[in-house]
Amino acid sequence: MTAISTHRRAVLALRLKGALMSTISPIDPATATGEAADLLAQVQKTLGLTPNMTKVMANSPALLKGYLALSGALAGGTIPAGVREQLAIATAEINGCEYCLSAHTYIGANIAKVDADELENARHAESRDAHTAALLALTDAITRSRGDLGEAELAKARAAGVTDAEIGEVVGHISLNVLTNLLQRARRRRERLAGRCAARPRLTETRHV
Repeated sequence: MTAISTHRRAVLALRLKGALMSTISPIDPATATGEAADLLAQVQKTLGLTPNMTKVMANSPALLKGYLALSGALAGGTIPAGVREQLAIATAEINGCEYCLSAHTYIGANIAKVDADELENARHAESRDAHTAALLALTDAITRSRGDLGEAELAKARAAGVTDAEIGEVVGHISLNVLTNLLQRARRRRERLAGRCAARPRLTETRHV
């Protein structure tokens, strides 16, 4: 798959608002009230758009507030915005979250201004930049091992210039991204189960066959 087709797929996925978000109704920012309205306004101001995932989270302001708090804290860390999107893409690829993969590809291209080829490379935990490649490799190793990282992987990261602060932030970004990955995958599973149940004839119907 080319980098261009990946980008187009990301844009298309974001335009299909509700296609992946029907199990829990998203909160419409235009009709939101109270804390949910304030949090969604914060998302819009920060990103210039309001992703459907945050609209779904707004059903629980506590969840959305926690997500935004961690996201905001990490945004003030040492890892730049473009690399943060690349890390999110790598994690979404591992966890099989198409929505998150598309969303971060879109944000990476249109907000963080990451090169399209680099966004595609991130899906394979690779980068032309040596330091970014080391951060992606570390993300891949931690996520796949569920945190059971060996000394060799840490030594390799440090040899590439990755600092202890960056190692901590990588773990933070993995935690943030796994939250959205699992939320979306759980919702997709519920949608698939609901679809299978809807396709089955009702018991009252089968009795009259």
